Amino acid sequence: MTDDKPTGMFGVSGSGDTSGYSGLVRKQVIPGTSERPYGGYFDEVTDALEVAYPGFNDAILRVVVDRGELTMYVRKDRIAEVCKSLRDDPALRFELCSSVSGVDYKDIVGGADGDQAERLHVVYHLTSMTYRRRIRLEVATTVDDPHVPSVTAVYPTADWQERETWDMFGIVFDGHPALTRILMPDDWGGFPQRKDYPLGGVPVEYKPVDGQAAEIPPPDERRAYR
Repeated sequence: MTDDKPTGMFGVSGSGDTSGYSGLVRKQVIPGTSERPYGGYFDEVTDALEVAYPGFNDAILRVVVDRGELTMYVRKDRIAEVCKSLRDDPALRFELCSSVSGVDYKDIVGGADGDQAERLHVVYHLTSMTYRRRIRLEVATTVDDPHVPSVTAVYPTADWQERETWDMFGIVFDGHPALTRILMPDDWGGFPQRKDYPLGGVPVEYKPVDGQAAEIPPPDERRAYR
């Protein structure tokens, strides 16, 4: 194996290390705007939303079809309004929000409106049980102003999902009924799934020969993987 290939875990070589930290670095690229026709039911959904929601052209920043999935990038202050139209309009009927999750594009290339500072994204997966359709909505916000309107009034299932996204990424969902931590302790400092959050070591109970307490260092400090 040459030096320029990743090592560790599945690409382990020499050291026997299986920590999974191979030092891989990938450029994060958000796909560009897709052109019509999108294919499948995607055109029908987009057309129906444009009719149902008068502010479509201002609220929907772009539409992307990638890997057979439809994603609408939504201006963050319009997300709850767009969700309400998607839920209530008879031609749409996206009754279920099955998932709300966060993403940190720390080294983002591209963006919802071209602003590379908008590294924090919220992703919503909606399902129409009436028409057996699925779409994805995505909004972007900044670390300095990580506020996004809550959609819990439209989709009650988003309650604990928004709490988890707040807990892990520090995205504040304005209007949420009880935005508190759900995984970490209430007094925890920082947001563990942000890309700039430090990786932690693991204290262990055994002591080496010299009598000093031992600790497993964070993965990125154990060895040089490049």
